Amino acid sequence: MEVFDVRLHLLWSDILIFLLVASLCAFIVTVVRNPLARKRWSQVFESRIGSASFLVILFYVLVALTDSVHFQKKLDQAGDSGEVHYAPEVTSLLDLALAPMLGRDEKTYSAPFAIHSFAKESMELPEGGVTRDYPRLEHGGSHLDDDSQHGADIVVKSMTVIGWTLVPVLILIFLHHSLMKKRSSRLPWPVIYFTFSAIVVVSSWALYMSQFYHVLGTDKVGQDVLYGAVKAVRTGVLIGTLATLVTLPLAVLLGISAGYFRGWIDDVVQYIYTTLNSIPGILLIAASVLLIDVYIETHPEQFKLLSDRADFKFVALCFILGMTSWTGLCRLLRAETLKLSQLEYVQAAHAFGVSRWRVIMRHILPNTTHLILIALVLDFSGFVLAEAVLSYIGVGVDPSMKSWGNMINEARAELAREPVVWWSVIAAFILMFVLVLAANLFSDRVRDAFDPRMSGSGDNK
Repeated sequence: MEVFDVRLHLLWSDILIFLLVASLCAFIVTVVRNPLARKRWSQVFESRIGSASFLVILFYVLVALTDSVHFQKKLDQAGDSGEVHYAPEVTSLLDLALAPMLGRDEKTYSAPFAIHSFAKESMELPEGGVTRDYPRLEHGGSHLDDDSQHGADIVVKSMTVIGWTLVPVLILIFLHHSLMKKRSSRLPWPVIYFTFSAIVVVSSWALYMSQFYHVLGTDKVGQDVLYGAVKAVRTGVLIGTLATLVTLPLAVLLGISAGYFRGWIDDVVQYIYTTLNSIPGILLIAASVLLIDVYIETHPEQFKLLSDRADFKFVALCFILGMTSWTGLCRLLRAETLKLSQLEYVQAAHAFGVSRWRVIMRHILPNTTHLILIALVLDFSGFVLAEAVLSYIGVGVDPSMKSWGNMINEARAELAREPVVWWSVIAAFILMFVLVLAANLFSDRVRDAFDPRMSGSGDNK
């Protein structure tokens, strides 16, 4: 599809993430129409931790969505042939937002907010001769007339952007607070306001300061580390979500079937997940990823762009992770279903001739929802961390795709040098830590709201 001077380029992962968003919207509509479900979810968002962690997760998802609208820029025409050509590189809306960080590469490493290179180079003196010193960066702090202005310039610019950002945010919060005074709400608005303000201020500060400095430094080839860390958000969010959704149907179907029908069905399911658990997971994943690599190498005609190749491997990795990680939830659901199937109301339903699948849908599945939701969020966190580990050992996403695991893998050799190049690892660690922590805290609130044994324990936390 062509729009003005760009052509939209859809990747498989782009289609999947927007399908997930559509499914999530449909789920929200279902929850709103169901009074019981609405009451359960309101308990999640009425807790301070639940609301704050949800806003953090929502911010990561918005970044991932922005990075999932891809297009190719139109190239200048050569000659009068009239044939239109587009750039082989695929750009996203996030790249437009991060434009201040693009095209400002240095020669090699530079520390966060530095104005000189991290490594010494041989430099010619004006009066003749050669010396070894730290050369001035080409872009970082290039607006400074004097190096002595460095510290004061960072403070002044930071205070300026924080002030200009806080003013509209505080006005918006004041207007919303004035409106909400007329309505009764149990939502923890002070925590919501604070979290929203922190996200907006930190994001605005990083974007503004990146016009003048490399906020998180540069890597070995001089590329901005903050740009790579933010671009990796999409990889982390998608691999956690897609792999979890592959795991969920298998675990729910096989786990509940084994616990409810028992007999030979239970034996077959137990045999499958026991066999799968007997195979070292990392070896199974590595072997599957290597098979995908072989397929890509032997079918180059199917991947015209480098981004198509990287995206295919990424989607395949999500599927592989999901197919090899469903056994834990399956075993848990089997045990819970065995217990639920012996309860009086289930036995009464059988006595009245209710069909087995109706019993599963009306009694078994609703009473295992809390386990499924908790496992859903916890598996998300586990897959985000798994991607980092797999990329670190070389069997993760394609090296051309930005990911936290690739950042750590590329920086591991520099941790042994003196002085240590620490900012690439720290940048990946911080963004990954915040996402995983928010997901885990949110799962705790979901457990408190949906687990009948912990009803009310998560209020106002």
